[in-house]
Amino acid sequence: MNLLRVVRMTFEEKHIQDFINNFEENKQKIRHFEGCKHLELWQDAHNPCIFLTYSHWESEEKLNEYRKSELFGKVWKKTKPLFSEKAVAFSSFQKTLVE
Repeated sequence: MNLLRVVRMTFEEKHIQDFINNFEENKQKIRHFEGCKHLELWQDAHNPCIFLTYSHWESEEKLNEYRKSELFGKVWKKTKPLFSEKAVAFSSFQKTLVE
């Protein structure tokens, strides 16, 4: 069952371009990480300091493998200091509850 992951990140305005550069540099590596089926970056329509990553994973185990990887460590090390607020993550299994 697919796992959908949304991570909401709020950055200091002066760090937005640094974050975008880091994302652009690593997005293809993340997309090709085993178990990642999809990755998008969204920017809030009303607050340009808020970004969300939206990703699909084959399973929670595959997401956790990524989160323990050298790639994640490299990306997160550059991303985390740029925050103005703590990141918030949501995970959901992809299934239709209403037909």
